[in-house]
Amino acid sequence: MKIRAAVLYQMGIERPYNQSNPLSIEEIELHRPEAGEVLVKIHAAGLCHSDLSVIDGNRPRQVPMVLGHEAAGEIVELGNGVNNLAIGDHVVFSFVPICGHCMPCMTARPALCENGVAANNKGKLLGDGMRLFNHQQQHIHHHMGVSGFAEYAVVSTKSVVRIDKSLPFDIAALFGCAVMTGVGAVINTAKLLLGQTILITGLGGVGFAALLGALAGGASKIIVADINNHKLAKALELGAHHTVNAADENAVEQVRDLTHGGVDIGMEFAGVVQALEFTYNATARGGKTVTAGLPHPSKLMQISVTKLVAEERTLQGSYIGSCIPARDIPAYIALYQSGRLPVDKLMTHTLQLSQVNEGFERLAKGEAIRQIITTF
Repeated sequence: MKIRAAVLYQMGIERPYNQSNPLSIEEIELHRPEAGEVLVKIHAAGLCHSDLSVIDGNRPRQVPMVLGHEAAGEIVELGNGVNNLAIGDHVVFSFVPICGHCMPCMTARPALCENGVAANNKGKLLGDGMRLFNHQQQHIHHHMGVSGFAEYAVVSTKSVVRIDKSLPFDIAALFGCAVMTGVGAVINTAKLLLGQTILITGLGGVGFAALLGALAGGASKIIVADINNHKLAKALELGAHHTVNAADENAVEQVRDLTHGGVDIGMEFAGVVQALEFTYNATARGGKTVTAGLPHPSKLMQISVTKLVAEERTLQGSYIGSCIPARDIPAYIALYQSGRLPVDKLMTHTLQLSQVNEGFERLAKGEAIRQIITTF
């Protein structure tokens, strides 16, 4: 079938993106779902920094590729053997397909699914399939098993989670990355305890979702840090207790003064090594520093091993919020529906697919939290 999609042919194209147009909106061929796959009509897709990191080359991927990994839609066709989903089901995509039988999956750590990560790195679906082609029948790669910047997507059943049909698609899309990654990092990875203090560095969609997760989780003091004063002001509106401009020379001292020596949990979502160093240094002795940021693979961080040992610190990574998507996405949706996780407040813009390059320029400038494509 013919579909319209946003295709990336070259990484590292110079900004401004609304002029250089790194994503080409064009008609491509989508093959029908095979065994264990479904065809999904995309109704909403979010613009995330992880997509931007592919565009600017900080997170190299196979090209050409249809980008987009945070999305929601409706199943319109089933491949052979699919009996756990039905036509008409509403689904949120999980950007790590979960095979269910590798060691991480069998030990309740599906974010580390070996087969899912291997497929994502190759730009293929779980099971090694490719369903996107140009007019010359040359392969176009899948992004994170989703490729949500398109009218339709064929994905593995292991890449979708069925959701409540009453949830609007534009809000549902947020749960596929921003909410799952941010809230999950607070609850699953950092294991926030009632009354603990927390620092959240980097106020993109994921960082703001972490702020909402920290509020829902009962943090006693939430400090947010960024270099964008408009985002810091927004964080106060959403419930943060204190803000720190991370560019200030005494930013670490400000956090330490607010918490009498440092936060119990420091969380970094900026994807910048300096931001992680700041967060680590602002975490208390015996505290935990968690990062979900993804700088270029060549970037390294230096830490004092003596300090790590003598202060019994923890430095930990978090991928997809250490979530079990089939468990956590419905749980976070229920929190939203009860009013305890107001993720709708993260949406700042709605777009048409034809405006995707404009949206990524806005994201690169730091002028948006979450932008959702709702018209394809």
